[in-house]
Amino acid sequence: MPLKKFVVGNWKMHGVAADLEQVTAIAEAAAERPGVDAGLCVPATLIERAVRAAPGFTIGAQDVHHLEKGAHTGDVCAAMLHDAGASLVIVGHSERRDSHRERDEDVRAKAEAALRSGLATIVCVGESLAVRDAGEAVATVSAQVDASLPRSDIAKLSVAYEPIWAIGTGKVASPDDIEEMHAAIRERLVAAYGEAGRHVRILYGGSVKGSNAAEIFAVPDVDGALVGGASLKAADFVPILDAAAAAVEGAPAIA
Repeated sequence: MPLKKFVVGNWKMHGVAADLEQVTAIAEAAAERPGVDAGLCVPATLIERAVRAAPGFTIGAQDVHHLEKGAHTGDVCAAMLHDAGASLVIVGHSERRDSHRERDEDVRAKAEAALRSGLATIVCVGESLAVRDAGEAVATVSAQVDASLPRSDIAKLSVAYEPIWAIGTGKVASPDDIEEMHAAIRERLVAAYGEAGRHVRILYGGSVKGSNAAEIFAVPDVDGALVGGASLKAADFVPILDAAAAAVEGAPAIA
């Protein structure tokens, strides 16, 4: 039986008070599509206000420190995210792996800390264009999954496959490429967690839009999407929710 679709927006370094009306609009649209789980990961400065702007809607963060507290200037721990009202967090996004030099073991530690605290957690993995062109994409991402997966309760764990070359570029992996990679990730999840690994949702991310979401959601083992730029405005994000709802229900999208 297919897993319930999970569609999450990652606002990255975008969002101020004036954008809260978009949070409210997205939350209202998501409430009308109960067959889909939805959420937004907003900047830390906006979490508390986003929670107030959309009561009952899933608001998340884009990173978390692996320690509970301490002398870590500029970092935010799981308790702080809970205190602000967050219920979800992204860890290991390629932009942090690159610009912040985060290693697989760092991502794993963050995921374990987040899951221990009760935060739903999305672990991101993905390959560069050079790796794909060299024919090493599946091997590289499989190794990344193995080293980044938490060794803790995984009830609230998801994995997001984001080919780095498709993030914000307008390029999207082909359905065959996505199917191959998601099957490989599923294999690693089952190897790590047994049958429980079949219930971990695998999201696709990389220039997901309303115009291509239906095709992406039709690919086996695509259990949702991690959406970047198209999540900043309700007008762009809601069609993706529609496509997810139609994929789950086998019915036409909501007009």
